Amino acid sequence: MREYRTVTILAVDQGTTSTKAFAWTETGLREGRRFQHRQIRPRQGWVEHDAEELIANIEALIAAEPELTALGLANQGETVIAWDARTKRPLYNAIVWQDERTAERIEELRRDGVEDLMKQRAGLPLDSYFSATKLRWLLDHAHGAGDLLKAGRLRLGTSDSFFLDRLTGVFATDPSTASRTSLMNLRTLQWDPELCAAFGVPIQCLPEIRPTSGDFGTLKSGVPVICSIVDQQAALFGHGCRAVGDIKLTFGTGAFVLGVTDEPVFEASSHGLLPTCAWQHAGGPPSYALDGGVLAAGAAIEWLGEIGLWSEEDARLEASATSALAAGPVFVPALAGLGSPFWDRNAKGAWFGLDLGTSRTDLNRAVLEGIALRACQIVEAMARSLGGVKRIAVDGGLTKSTYFTRFLADALGRPLEVADTAEMTAVGVLMICLGALGLPVPAGLSSHTVITPDAPLQDAERRRFDEAVALVRQFGRPP
Repeated sequence: MREYRTVTILAVDQGTTSTKAFAWTETGLREGRRFQHRQIRPRQGWVEHDAEELIANIEALIAAEPELTALGLANQGETVIAWDARTKRPLYNAIVWQDERTAERIEELRRDGVEDLMKQRAGLPLDSYFSATKLRWLLDHAHGAGDLLKAGRLRLGTSDSFFLDRLTGVFATDPSTASRTSLMNLRTLQWDPELCAAFGVPIQCLPEIRPTSGDFGTLKSGVPVICSIVDQQAALFGHGCRAVGDIKLTFGTGAFVLGVTDEPVFEASSHGLLPTCAWQHAGGPPSYALDGGVLAAGAAIEWLGEIGLWSEEDARLEASATSALAAGPVFVPALAGLGSPFWDRNAKGAWFGLDLGTSRTDLNRAVLEGIALRACQIVEAMARSLGGVKRIAVDGGLTKSTYFTRFLADALGRPLEVADTAEMTAVGVLMICLGALGLPVPAGLSSHTVITPDAPLQDAERRRFDEAVALVRQFGRPP
């Protein structure tokens, strides 16, 4: 084991709305600066980030910590970038995982029978959420992409591979991220030539797939980058979820549910759940998980604020407050369509059950409850696929609301282990880095508060929500 006089590990969490850094030393965990970045929406359904802004924020966070032993990086997952291998300059904005611009192409691929191949090789359904069609869009539309392809200088990849190329000169990704593209064979953990051909993505333009913990090059300062992973998988690791049946829920911009499996569960894709690679340590076998997502969670709260309905008072709802679902409004948070287990992008968000007595607070409670109930639908589907649930760990910004966590526990009818920090992605990255360095994980780096169900939901209440979901799906069907 290598000896370190002073160990300082920096975890950089490059997320959908901000980039944050957390430093760990023997004295504990310390949060660094964070930078918000622009959400660019050039058209309805399009979501972009300025790739130069993202990498500049990462570099600023690294520069603020001059004495580093190692660096770990978490990324957004399905967000993609195209760039020039020689100049390292992006050809277009990053296209974000929320983006829906390739919806028509998805339908063309479905008619061509590509979905069966995807489910057999990658374990994923056809949806613009994943990276493959976005990568092809960049090849077709990013200025200069075709010429760079001919010259052998085009690079296409998820955001992590762009960051690593700029930071260390290593053009690589890890299997947890590659498994979100629709292009990686989940059995071999390598790019699948048939999938790449089906989506029209040149395999030679994609990054090398390396283990999650290992060698991702060194910064100009000589500091090694020893971890690169999707943010949600990092949070799963940070919660200590290692056994089959361990589930974590993260409530960020979306709500993301991951459950540990011992192998890829390909048949779960027919039930709207996604087999995925959780992580792979250098020299070891991969770990797997089932994945399901609510496409608008924190984004729904941000939307409430943008239209003037959400306030600080609403954020402080008492845990004992009466639920809206019991007798009043129901909200389905399908503001970007329905993710797992339905994968219905035509569905739209809606309130039901309004009357002249409905207040703004009622509407806001209904939104919180709708997010929780959509997460419950995924957990229930996951429990069936996993043969049961051992534990449920929860993190993310919405867990600061005692009303939300209490309602979620009641809706699930199971105890929740709520993380004492909302930054479990960073905790997971730090844990992986410590393991890569051969150092023990200190007690207390990941701690939880247990919330037990108080008043489990009635079957009639659950049916009301399920009926509302069915209605938004029916309303969203093309004429």
